[in-house]
Parts: sequence; C-alpha cells; structure tokens
Amino acid sequence: MTRHGRVVAEGSVKKLAPRLLMPVDVPTEYSGNVAQGSAPGVNKMASTSALISSPDFRQEVLRRGGETAARCYQCATCSAVCELAPAEAPFPRRQMLWTQWGLVDRLAADPSVWLCHQCNDCTTHCPRDARPGDILQVVRGLVVEGLAFPQALGRLVANARTTWPILFGVPLLFWIALLGAMGQLQSPADFHAYDQIVPHVVLYSVFFPLSGLVMLAAFVSGWRYWRMMGVAAPRAKSFLSGIWATGVDIATHKRFGKCGTARFRRLGHLLLFWGFVGAAVTSGLLIVAIYLQGYELPLPLLHPYKLLGNVSAVALVVGAGILVVVRITDRDRAGASNAFDSFFATVVGLVIATGILVELARVFNPEVPVAAVGLYVLHLGVVTTLFVTFPYSKFAHMLYRTLAMVHEQAAAPPSGG
Repeated sequence: MTRHGRVVAEGSVKKLAPRLLMPVDVPTEYSGNVAQGSAPGVNKMASTSALISSPDFRQEVLRRGGETAARCYQCATCSAVCELAPAEAPFPRRQMLWTQWGLVDRLAADPSVWLCHQCNDCTTHCPRDARPGDILQVVRGLVVEGLAFPQALGRLVANARTTWPILFGVPLLFWIALLGAMGQLQSPADFHAYDQIVPHVVLYSVFFPLSGLVMLAAFVSGWRYWRMMGVAAPRAKSFLSGIWATGVDIATHKRFGKCGTARFRRLGHLLLFWGFVGAAVTSGLLIVAIYLQGYELPLPLLHPYKLLGNVSAVALVVGAGILVVVRITDRDRAGASNAFDSFFATVVGLVIATGILVELARVFNPEVPVAAVGLYVLHLGVVTTLFVTFPYSKFAHMLYRTLAMVHEQAAAPPSGG
C-alpha cells in the first residue's frame, strides 16, 4: 500500500511489527473511501487502494477471545450508541469490519482503536452479541505486542497465560540472589526500617537503570505508533498543540465520564490513576526527605509525606476494589477478560497488597522481622515485574491512548476550518 493513499505502507508495517503486524498480499482491490468516517485524521483513503489482509492476525484475534467478531453484520448500532465517537468519525463499526478482514495495517495506525475506552455501550446494544468493546480490547493487546521493543518481551507478556512464572519468578529470583550475595537476607536484630534489609543505594542502582531501559523501550514503541498514525493521516499541528487538552482529559477522565454502561468504572480508574501518581510523588519526596532535608526513616505516621503515601494506598485499594467488584458482578459493564488483562490486574493487585502488608508488618509486628523481610523481597519482585512489563502490558494503554488523543487533537481541522 502506498503513502499516496495515506495508509500505512506495507514495508513500514513489516518493519515496525515483524510478527503480528505482517500483512499478506491478496489480489483484491476496493474502490471508494474505505476509511471515510474514522476518527479525525484517520486513514483518509485515495479513490482506489489495495487491501492487505493478514490471516495470522485474524487467527490471533480468535485465539485471544475475539471469536464474536464474526457475528458482526455491520448494522452500525455500535457506532450509533457510542458516546465517545464524534458524529463525523464514528466507531467501532469500521474497526469491526477491518478485524473481520484482517486489515491489521489499518487497525495498527488507527487512533480510534485507542480512543475506545471499552465502555461497552456498544456491546450491551449489539443485536448480534458481537461484543465490539471486547474485540477492540483484543486488538489493542495485539497492537501493543506488534509494536513492542524488544519484540521478545512483547511476546513474553502477550502470552502471560503460560509465561507468568517467568514474568513473576525471574524478578523475584533476582532480588533473592542479589540480597543473598550481599548477606542481606538475614533478619536484623533491631529491625525498624527496610533500608536495613536493602540499602537505598542498592534500590537506586537497580531501579534507576531499569527505569531508563523501560523509558527507552516505551519511547521506541511510542515513536513507532506515532509515526504510523502520521503516515496514515498527516498532522496539521504539532505534538505540543494537543498535549494540554489531552493531559486535562486524562487527569479528570472526562472522556470516560461519557460512558453509559461502564460509567461506574470511571471512579475506579480515576482512583487507580491518582493512587499511582501519589505513590510516585511520595517516592520522590522520600528521596528529598533523606538527602536534602536530612530526615531519618521511617517517618512518623502523621508526617505529610507519609500521609500522602497512605492516602495514595487507600486510593489504590478502593479503585482496584471497585473494578474487581464490577468485573465479577457484571461482565457487560466490565468487558470480557483474557490472560493479558488478568496478568496486569494480578501484578497491580500484588503491588498494592504487598506494599500495604510491608508497611503493616513494620508498624505492628516489628518483633518478627523474618516476615517483614520475606514480604519486602516479594514486594520488590512484583514491583520489578510491574516496571519491566510497563511497555508491554495493559499499563501501555497509558502510552498509546495518550498518543492517540494527542494525534486526534493535532490532526483535527482548525476551528472554523
């Protein structure tokens, strides 16, 4: 496919996503504006454009729980009821068709796939129970895997159903081996703070380089996606032009508030988002407290930094609880789960649970340091898993959805134009 038609070039797709996003030429051509009506600035096709289908992609969609896509008969009920899709650029009807046909190049470069928040209004109204919200969730997982850098890690996380022992076990064994080699696995006699088990310099030596590598991987994957969207629909504005509006939307989950069926999930996601932000800020403030303010750890329970950390923990617990309850009690509101979703939910749950237990063990049970040491090592292991898998797990939604929202702003025509 050529750039003249403003779609992703076949060579670009193969280069950017060598396994899942590898289309196979078929001798089929389609005349007409195939992509007319996608999200603003998405895949405006030339009058004639060859379709490139990927049978492998269709099979992966089926394997990962997207078998209901075949039920769709293009009635457009889903696009009609979706409150997130603008009237001039409705979705997900077109994306359902592309999924049926295996048009992975178009799906991979289409921001509408990420502008969908899986509200599932489309699913509850679908007369064929094709579950469009769940199908786009599967597509997003495949796009994350296809754009992953390095590709092997993307595949590892995408196949979490069978690879979870590696994803959890390797980081945990790393910490056990490291602390064992340092002689730090023994319980201190006068235990009162966790830096007696893992000195701060060790944490920095591990997590700072690890954060750099994760940021590099996220940047490469994000740049691939940003470039693909730009090839499919050249942007009229810069990245910075849309970042403010996008940031406000993300901070308030304004777009999520338009959902009908899944409106209650907005509160859960919002609490999780700000809980993680608060936890990250608390970590930064602790570094300030230690090295700039000269405080000794642990801080008093009523210290402002400690309060921020504890409030963030409460937000994480309540947010996660809301999402778990909705998922258990109402599949239509929560959407179907697959291994990709369950792995991320498990990692987040373990990070929250072990973090709280580590704090409780230090405060209420300091006379049994063995339990505290074990919990802390487990906590470090799951936090490392969360870090390492960020660009490849459902956490990557934060990256790709942000880019899609910024692209939507940058590709939109000027006011009055």
